Amino acid sequence: MTQILKYPKCTRLKSFSYIGAYSYFITICTHNKAEHFKEKTFVDNLLNELTNCAKAYNFSILAYCFMPDHLHLLLQGEHNSSLKDFVKIFKQKSAYAFKTRTGNTLWQRSYYDHVLRKEENLEVIMRYILENPVLRGLVEDYRRYSFSGSLVFDKAKL
Repeated sequence: MTQILKYPKCTRLKSFSYIGAYSYFITICTHNKAEHFKEKTFVDNLLNELTNCAKAYNFSILAYCFMPDHLHLLLQGEHNSSLKDFVKIFKQKSAYAFKTRTGNTLWQRSYYDHVLRKEENLEVIMRYILENPVLRGLVEDYRRYSFSGSLVFDKAKL
């Protein structure tokens, strides 16, 4: 049974810079919970933009999952990685492309973040992210879900 992780829904920590070699569990929701992430070509384009932004801002994408109405990410930064800048640019670029194509708003304002503590297990969080489609009843095995994975690890081995 997958452990369900619960974190408070709050804005950024006031006393934390979000710059450096930290790991983050991020959730970005679509505007009005619209289910935009069902089309392979669209999700592939978003994943490409996500990958480019991660490289530009020195983040490794340990796990990602495009659910129909939100995106989960497990990120690991380097000494000069800025989470705020990374998310801002990713959301701007992807929202602009979406608005140009559809005339609609893609993302809700802001996002949810959890800065991982040293004692937190990355594998538990990766499995939670990857098994999200199973919990939601979209697939029976997370390895069969087309819109999730890792840019660091082999999804089939997690």
